[in-house]
Amino acid sequence: MLTVGIDVGGTTVRAGVVDNHGSVLDTARTATPAGQDALENAISSVVTQLTHRHEVSAVGLAVAGFVTEDRRGVRFAPHLAWRQSPVADRMSRKLRLPVVLEHDANAAAMAEYRFGAARGARVSVMVALGTGIGGALLIDGEVFRGAYGVAPELGHLRVVPGGRPCPCGKRGCWERYCSGTALAATTVELLATEPGLSTVLAREPVRDGRTVTGRAVAGAAREGDPLALRAFAELARWLGEGLALVADVYDPEVVVIGGGVSESAPLFLDEAREHYAKQVTGAGHRPLARIRPAQLGDDAGIVGAAALAADLVARV
Repeated sequence: MLTVGIDVGGTTVRAGVVDNHGSVLDTARTATPAGQDALENAISSVVTQLTHRHEVSAVGLAVAGFVTEDRRGVRFAPHLAWRQSPVADRMSRKLRLPVVLEHDANAAAMAEYRFGAARGARVSVMVALGTGIGGALLIDGEVFRGAYGVAPELGHLRVVPGGRPCPCGKRGCWERYCSGTALAATTVELLATEPGLSTVLAREPVRDGRTVTGRAVAGAAREGDPLALRAFAELARWLGEGLALVADVYDPEVVVIGGGVSESAPLFLDEAREHYAKQVTGAGHRPLARIRPAQLGDDAGIVGAAALAADLVARV
C-alpha cells in the first residue's frame, strides 16, 4: 500500500509517495503560497503530480500549526493561512482520497520512532528546526497532545522577554533565536555590526532578512566564513539553552533534532550538546538525553504523515 505524505511548511510544500517500510519512492514540491485557496490548490497540485505516477490510497498532511483533536481541522498556523479551518474534509473532497492531518513535528516524531533515531525510546522529544520550531513528545510511541490537541508548542516558549517579534504575536520566542529564520536574522544583525568579519556573505548587498537565507548561511559556514560560523554558534547556544528547558520538564531519553536546519547538524549539534549538558538542572548528577540528528532527515514529516494516512486506511 502506497500513501502520500505532505510536509506543509511555511516556505515549501513537499510531498512524497511512501511505502509501508517508510521509504520515499517519489517526490514533488512547490512554494507555499499566502492565501488559503492558493495553499490548498498548491497541495492538490503536488498530490496530482504523484497520483499520475502512482496508485495511492490516502494522503497525510503534516502541518506547521495547531491541529484539532480529531485531526480533521487546523485551529491556527502562525506561518500558514488556515484559521479554524476544516482542512481534511475540504482536501478530501478536492483530492477524492481519505485525508488525515497531523502537527508536522508529531508526524516527524512518529516517523523517527517507527523507522529512525528514536526507535524503541520510552520517552522521546522531537525538535524540528525549520522556518520556526516544531515540537513533539512521544510516550511509549503515543503522541502526547495535551487537553486540546496543541501540546507541546515548544517553539513559542519565551526565552528572551521583549526579544525579537514572532508571527505568533509574542516577542522573544525560542524559534526567533533557533531556526532557519533565526539563523538568517542573526546573520543580518552581525553583517550590520561587523561586516568585515565575513569573507563570503559580504560579497552580496544585504538590505534586510529577506536577502539572506539559512541555506546561504550554511553554505558560507561550510566555506569557513567567520561570520556565518558565529551565527551558527549563536544557534547552537540557543538550541542548548532550549533543550535544557525541555529536559527539565519532560526528562526525555532521546531528543531528535529534525527539520531542514538539521541538514547542517555538523555545524552546530556538538556545541549545542555541550550547552545543554551545562545548563540542564542537576548537571553532572543525572543521566542526559541522547541528542541525535533525525535519521530520516528532512523527509521525517513526509514519512510520518504518510504512515498516519496508512493507519487511517487500515482502520476503515
